[in-house]
Amino acid sequence: MSLVLVPLAVAAVAAAHGIQGRKDAAGRPICAVQTRMRDETLLAEALRDTGATVAGQAGTLTASWDGVTATFGRDAGDALVAHFTGAVDEAGAVRLVTSVDQAYGRQVQRTVLARLRAQAPQAGLRLESEQTTADAGVRLVFALEREAAR
Repeated sequence: MSLVLVPLAVAAVAAAHGIQGRKDAAGRPICAVQTRMRDETLLAEALRDTGATVAGQAGTLTASWDGVTATFGRDAGDALVAHFTGAVDEAGAVRLVTSVDQAYGRQVQRTVLARLRAQAPQAGLRLESEQTTADAGVRLVFALEREAAR
């Protein structure tokens, strides 16, 4: 059996728009970017991977980079929306979220790989080989040891 996990480096952004009438303390508009991310723990790790300082409380995460702050909260569809303030425009916010999304994809990939490795023996599988591809995908080859209990 062969399993290929590809990186989740697809476009992160469903929409980006300035929030009219809302400004940060310096008078710059606040920019909101909707993401496809849902897991706060994986998001916090992804933010750290991009060099952000991360703090969390009561369902929100705040990430700070040099001169830019993003507060992540939930939208009606339970996806995380980033509200950016500081030295960033809409294009910069989209670039940051795309970078975070790529790091988030790597976190998801690590989590799935760990789960597959842990659950393979119970499914009667033995991991024979593991290879990282040029595009950061991971190819796992499992051998069937015995028929899994049904």
